[in-house]
Amino acid sequence: MTFYQELQLSSTGSKQLIKNTKDPGEKRRHILIYNFKVYLVMAFCVAVVSVYSKITGNENSVAGVTVLLAVLVLRQADFGIRTTHGLLSIAGIFGILMAGPRIANSVSPIPAFFVNTVCILLLMILGCHNVIMYNHSTFVLGYLLLFGYDVTGKSYIFRIEGLLVGMILCMIIFYKNQKNRPYRRTFRDLFREFNLHSARGRWYLKLTLIVSSSILIMSLLGLPRAMWAGIACMSVCLPFTNDCIARSGKRWAFNIVGCALFIILYLLLPESMYPYIGMIGGIGVGYSAGYAWQTAFNTFGALSTAAGLFGMPAAVALRIGANIFGSVYTVICNRLIDKIAAHATTHKNLESPQC
Repeated sequence: MTFYQELQLSSTGSKQLIKNTKDPGEKRRHILIYNFKVYLVMAFCVAVVSVYSKITGNENSVAGVTVLLAVLVLRQADFGIRTTHGLLSIAGIFGILMAGPRIANSVSPIPAFFVNTVCILLLMILGCHNVIMYNHSTFVLGYLLLFGYDVTGKSYIFRIEGLLVGMILCMIIFYKNQKNRPYRRTFRDLFREFNLHSARGRWYLKLTLIVSSSILIMSLLGLPRAMWAGIACMSVCLPFTNDCIARSGKRWAFNIVGCALFIILYLLLPESMYPYIGMIGGIGVGYSAGYAWQTAFNTFGALSTAAGLFGMPAAVALRIGANIFGSVYTVICNRLIDKIAAHATTHKNLESPQC
């Protein structure tokens, strides 16, 4: 395996390669490459977000994060349709990211629920037809981040410009890497194949309603960072209900672990180091092969920002509360929606004429 090929491996793949290598010299080489990759990715992420922050303003660093996530995903993922038609999906996705979060923030919670529902459902249809690519974890996450860190006026214009540049960059990278894909499905097929009687269609709707309603509940309660609950719901709401239960437990448990680690760092480090806690979390994510520890380290960045706004104790309490609520709420809603769907199917079958 070449140096470049090793850089393309996931954290899980790198750790497995290191574990399976018997030769001490080769093992050391793999370990060095793995460490280099973690810090290279971290440096790239910091550079991209810093450039966005410098050009569009610090309040738009989240736009840089959104574009970065999209670029990293679209290097390898596809939409299950012709590559040229996939460019239309990218345009649609970024159009929603530009307009949806701003509109939702400009109205009261109940109208915002309907805006979020329409936007998230469209993101699912446009970006998640190929379910195994797990694209929703990028595009819906980007939407929720932009919703949670809203801007207005000139800053919003800068955000639009930054997302437009990101859209063009994503299109170029996507076409270059995916142009030889042999798909026959077209852009229209994404909508033609949307069917609430299919497992995929029901998952689209479940995730959309659960995420949007969790944000509505948080907003009606007057709690800040409503998107934290939405992100937790999105992360837990997997295509198969039985998988959600284990994911839910990991989500709330390792958020508590992450908050505990954050508290330790916050108390031990000098105040001048607080801005770097998020970076420490990013390095931790790079070394984490599984969902649980990635969840724990992902808390660092969110809390380092929130602690400056609400104070450390309130930020930690809000983070834990939002994630426990989102995790449990998703499992309950999944079960409830499945029961309603099963009841409706049974009722329909009973009413159908027997031959």
